[in-house]
Amino acid sequence: MRYPVAVGVCALAVCGAFAVVADADQLSALVVVAATVLGVTGYTWFAATRSGSEPGRTATVHRVRQQYRLTSRSWIEVREESGSVWIPVFFDPALITLPTPTAATVHEAGRRSVVVWEGRRLLPSGRARRSEPAGRLIDNPSRPDPDGPVRAHMAARPGRRLVLDAQSAVAAPFAGALWVYVAGGGVPAFAGATCVAAALAVWLAAIRGSDPS
Repeated sequence: MRYPVAVGVCALAVCGAFAVVADADQLSALVVVAATVLGVTGYTWFAATRSGSEPGRTATVHRVRQQYRLTSRSWIEVREESGSVWIPVFFDPALITLPTPTAATVHEAGRRSVVVWEGRRLLPSGRARRSEPAGRLIDNPSRPDPDGPVRAHMAARPGRRLVLDAQSAVAAPFAGALWVYVAGGGVPAFAGATCVAAALAVWLAAIRGSDPS
């Protein structure tokens, strides 16, 4: 959760920087954006780190990497007699070396499910679902990759994660143009709205559990 929280703090900093020179309408919009970032980040952190209230159950799990358009996420597929349960998780370097399939413990923590593998807690980035995620799904190999630790170290670098999440910001100039069209303000308003929209897009990718691997 450190990376999503850090990105959230950066998004708040961007809002704060432009709030200094904003007019009344712009300030109101910035307050709404900042409140949304703060509230969603806080709730996500609480939900992801919440301890399970019930004893866990042992299950066979698969780590699956989803590639859908510009989105890349990690899922833990839990195989059960009634069908598969898909749990979205925040990126953890351990996911790269997790053999598929393998045994893990699944705990219910409120409305989210938490997977613990070899003592390592994989934080959920959303609610579990029964339907298969859209897009291309890639299973981990059944045997750990010898180069897995090196790949995990490279993937966990904040710079790499920011570059990949920044792909979501391609629409930021359109958001800036829309703001100028609706509220006016010229070039300064366009620049400010574009920067805020870009920061918001990167934060949204991070808080949903983007996967840089």
